[in-house]
Amino acid sequence: MSHLPSLAAAFAPHEALAERLLPHAVSGNDGSHDAAHLIRVWKNARRIHGAEGGDLRILAAAVLLHDCVSVEKNSPLRAQASRLAAERAFELLDELGWRTGEITAVAHAILTHSFSANIPPESLEAKILQDADRLDAIGMIGAARCFYIAGRMGSGLYDPLDPLAEDRPLDDKAYAIDHFETKLFKLTDGFQTAAGRALARQRQERLRAVLSMLIEEI
Repeated sequence: MSHLPSLAAAFAPHEALAERLLPHAVSGNDGSHDAAHLIRVWKNARRIHGAEGGDLRILAAAVLLHDCVSVEKNSPLRAQASRLAAERAFELLDELGWRTGEITAVAHAILTHSFSANIPPESLEAKILQDADRLDAIGMIGAARCFYIAGRMGSGLYDPLDPLAEDRPLDDKAYAIDHFETKLFKLTDGFQTAAGRALARQRQERLRAVLSMLIEEI
């Protein structure tokens, strides 16, 4: 990461914290969970925080470290990814001299942000992180990430004979657009904050428009 100082600036007003944590924030080569994803999640989190409140420093650390341990979507360890990231975040923030209560708050937000982990967020910061991260899974960017991940996993875009799975079971391991129905369209109902839900509804409409355009073209 040769552009760390400029990347850190994207996490204002916590640029100094970002500069310390960014070298540890991304592991692996997954372009759907890279520095650009962290910046988008931070922007989402700032927007929700503006309406909902919460501790922005806790939120910044949680955003920066929520994907610090990389686990592929098709790994048997996928459901443990957020726990592994929370444990790593605890170590990193302890080394920086953070108080135990603050570290625990960051770790809780990271632990509960994951859809795969299925652990309810209890603090406001944890709810904001979960919403901010899930916003990046829907809308236009969500569609782009879905297709990108499908390519990494070796999936097809759609079933050429039955793209909308009208006469077959949905299979998002085989076809990218099946993932819209199996997961992405369901995310909006689970948002934790009022501000997050409002943004999710907008992005849900965009995601449905992407699918509609794709179906029209094929």
